[in-house]
Parts: sequence; structure tokens; C-alpha cells
Amino acid sequence: MTYEELLIETALADERVVVMTAENRALVRNVQAAIGTRFIDTGITEQTLVGMAAGLALRGRIPIIHALAPFLTMRAFEFIRTDVGIARLPVKLSGYIPGFLSDGNGATHQSIEDVAIMRGIPGMEVYCPADEDDLVRMLPAIWSSDAPSYVRVNHKKGTYTHTPFVKGKAEIIREGRDVTLLVYGFLFENALQAADLLEKEGLSVGLVNMRSLKPVDEEVLIHCVLNSRMLVTIEDHLLTGGLYSIVAETLLRRRLTATVLPLALNERWFRPGLLKDVLETEGFTGEKIAGRVLQEMQLDRIAG
Repeated sequence: MTYEELLIETALADERVVVMTAENRALVRNVQAAIGTRFIDTGITEQTLVGMAAGLALRGRIPIIHALAPFLTMRAFEFIRTDVGIARLPVKLSGYIPGFLSDGNGATHQSIEDVAIMRGIPGMEVYCPADEDDLVRMLPAIWSSDAPSYVRVNHKKGTYTHTPFVKGKAEIIREGRDVTLLVYGFLFENALQAADLLEKEGLSVGLVNMRSLKPVDEEVLIHCVLNSRMLVTIEDHLLTGGLYSIVAETLLRRRLTATVLPLALNERWFRPGLLKDVLETEGFTGEKIAGRVLQEMQLDRIAG
């Protein structure tokens, strides 16, 4: 099933569901024909989109709004915070082409701070599926909740068949004593490749698909800290406010320490290009992730 097919199925099963967009129909071209007037396109007006969605939610509707991630989370931030967040309305925000998926676009169209922005809103839930299979497994539980939510929409096909989704729970792919890779969203596939390469080097490698960043699975994080020599956080997001920050906050609150290698964008936007070139240039291919981990482990051995 695709994201669009799930939208249509969900809307047809529940007349409260309204699908909305800000003239961004790349993944939802067939929705209007299927659900008629419950599909609303406001044009390139993300603030109006969110304001209308909040009004509909106040009247008992469940708005699922689909827009480009940078403009949804930044241009409409005040409306999300004030109209949706303060009232804790069940508006479902779907951010399209987040992170490296905006590959050919420059800094104005790059959504690499969206997780930090959205998880800063009280009551807002934040989810980052690994691929389309993960996306369609996660969305029914997210959409049926009374909480507002932000989802990094990821329609890319993956090679891994995911387990059923439970809100607030991470997906443990494998456990490892030497190093555990913590990842979310599009980079899952690259992390999976990196884990295989590291195992060929004789390492015991864990891999966790975090899936839910707010609420986050703190118990899985603590388990990884206590059972693995090193953690690696992998994200197509700024270093500040994303998974690395979440891990740091969790460990400090639990009065724990760990060796953590963060792989993220540090104080800069990424150089636009074809997606494969972006991954190569920024060091997020499976091979480059594995290389960074091996290098860090060697430095750790020398320091120790």
C-alpha cells in the first residue's frame, strides 16, 4: 500500500477525515477524485492551511495536511504552535521532502531543523518512518490519536520489512555489543548497509530504527547504552535539536554517560545535488558511515 492509497482508505472509512494541501499534490493526485469536497487545496498558503485545519479540528474533523516540510514547519510555525499546539488539536502534519530528500534544493528549501522545531511544541508528537513500508505501518496509529503530530513523510522504497508499529516504541533491528547505530527516517537504509559492512569487519553491531522521536523510546536508548560500547546517532538534520540532542537529554536525565558519535549536519546546510551525490558529499553512504565508525573506534582504542 502507498501513502496515497492509505489516505484514501482512511478518509473513506471515516467521514471526519479531511485531506488538505498547499498546492503540493505530488503524492496525493488521486485523493480529490476519491473523497470529493473533503479534499481541500488552499494554494501556496501554508499559514492559511494550518489555520483552516485548526478550525476544522475544532468542529470535530480530523485534518491530515500535506505540504513541503520546510514551509509547513517554518512558514506556518506560529500557526502550528498557537492554533494547533496550545489547543492540542488532532491536526496531522505531513511534511514532504524532509532532510536529504530535498536533495536538489538549496538552503531555503531544505528541512533539516524540522524535528527540533516540531518537538519543541508542547503536546506535539514527532515521527520519522524509515521508508514507505514503515510509513504505512505507522500512520494508522498516528492518525487515530487525539494528539497533534508531525510526520516526516518518506515514500522511498526500502529493502527491509518492518515490524508492526507501537506508538512511542523504537524498532530493534539487531543488537550489538561493540556499537549500536541509532537512526530515523530516510537514512535507515544507509545505516543498514553500514551495519552489514561493520559486521564484515568482525564487529558486533546493533541497529535501531527510532521511528518515534517524540515520544521517544527511552528504555531502548538506556538498553543500548548499557549493552553497547558505543552509540552512533545518524540523521539528515542539524546536530542541534535532533536525535543526538534527544540522546543527550535522556542520558543526563537518567544520570548516565556514554560514548556517542553523532553523524549530522553541524552548523550548516548541505550542498544540493542528486540524492546519491548529496549522500556521498556529506558522508552518509553506507560505506562512509561505516568508515566513520571504524575511525572513531580506532581513536577510542588509542585514547583508552
